[in-house]
Amino acid sequence: MQKIRHGLWARLLPRSHRAGGRRRGRDYSSQPAPPTGSRAAARRRRRLPARPGPAMAWRGAPFVAARRLLRGPAGRRGIASCIDPSAGLTEEQKEFQKVALDFAAKEMAPHMAEWDEKEIFPVETMRKAAQLGFGGIYVKPDVGGSGLSRLDTSIIFEALSTGCTSTTAYMSIHNMCVWMIDTFGNEEQRRRFCPSLCSMEKFASYCLTEPGSGSDAASLLTSAQRKGDTYVLNGSKAFISGGGDTDVYVVMCRTGGPGPKGISCLVLEKGTPGLSFGKKEKKVGWNSQPTRAVIFEDCVVPVGNRLGAEGQGFNIAMKGLNGGRINIASCSLGAAHASVLLAQEHLTVRKQFGEPLANNQYLQFRLAEMATRLVAARLMVRNAARALQEGREDAAVLCSMAKLFATDECFAICNQALQMHGGYGYLKDYAVQQFVRDIRVHQILEGTNEVMRMIVARNLLQG
Repeated sequence: MQKIRHGLWARLLPRSHRAGGRRRGRDYSSQPAPPTGSRAAARRRRRLPARPGPAMAWRGAPFVAARRLLRGPAGRRGIASCIDPSAGLTEEQKEFQKVALDFAAKEMAPHMAEWDEKEIFPVETMRKAAQLGFGGIYVKPDVGGSGLSRLDTSIIFEALSTGCTSTTAYMSIHNMCVWMIDTFGNEEQRRRFCPSLCSMEKFASYCLTEPGSGSDAASLLTSAQRKGDTYVLNGSKAFISGGGDTDVYVVMCRTGGPGPKGISCLVLEKGTPGLSFGKKEKKVGWNSQPTRAVIFEDCVVPVGNRLGAEGQGFNIAMKGLNGGRINIASCSLGAAHASVLLAQEHLTVRKQFGEPLANNQYLQFRLAEMATRLVAARLMVRNAARALQEGREDAAVLCSMAKLFATDECFAICNQALQMHGGYGYLKDYAVQQFVRDIRVHQILEGTNEVMRMIVARNLLQG
């Protein structure tokens, strides 16, 4: 185990922190920040409220937020000291976090607006992230994973989300799918699917939701009839992240009677006869990842592609979602942290009634509330991540509580940050509006927050 951890450490540690040897690819610890332009710099020096050009607003705003995260308590104004995301982490976790923050600032934030506007699925950027070990973060190392803990994973996704929440959210779903194959697949399946998914040579999608079964997932109708050594799959899935552009589909389908015990889990590959896709959905946010219906018409799938035994599919799906809820909550944390920093910057620069907005006590109090809620949400998410890693009996309900609290609070934080920007916050030249749009859906997917309340209440009342 120590050897594995040392190998991962060498893989993620920035070159400047290592003795001997050079890592292939870029050194994310030493590259200079991209220029933001002399006009932008002059505006900041003069503290003018003028509307920035698109290049400044998009290269500057998310990038600056991520860069200031790295400065931590020693930052110029010290704002990050009370909301420092590295507080309480081990030195190793701080290094993972720094690598992820550097990558987010230099490879994701500069392209965040373009990916959103042009609906680009940034395959090559994600493959660069996979070179750092982010394609299979909590997957076992023997099939190409990084073998990190759930807490480590949360730290990494929070950091990456400061650069592009939508892209990070897809990466979190991909990681969940690879973990499901790694955990519930046999050795042949693990060796066949996991290495190419961990390297992100191939991408994965999670297929549970159907047009007629959203929150009531156990009522799904997609059927898989056994015929010899194959299943014949018929039905459709809705709102599938990556659908049509990804290569591997982890599908929950009905092989038995009604209810959860009649559901099994099959792994399909793109190109399987009978597998097709609906139109690309037009969404409010999450535009850097495609969303389509996935359709099965007499789709023949080998029995050897089934994860676990018949009837275990719903249990597999729910175990995947426990981690998925932590992952998506972590993505919300990153968006909220970046939004707090953007709001703080705007309050110090923007002047009204002859003085900076930062002098207004009402806005000071609202900023303090945002910071407090952010830290509370982060602590709850990290507590749930530890519980899941330890296999505690209360892990599932703690994951639900963390997802409920963090996604609600973080959306409120981002929305308040937009409000603090006034009319400027409603312009696409400003990054804060994209954080608002991208994390709104986090209150819906991976189990709606209403379902999270049901899970928590059931746990309390059954006790």
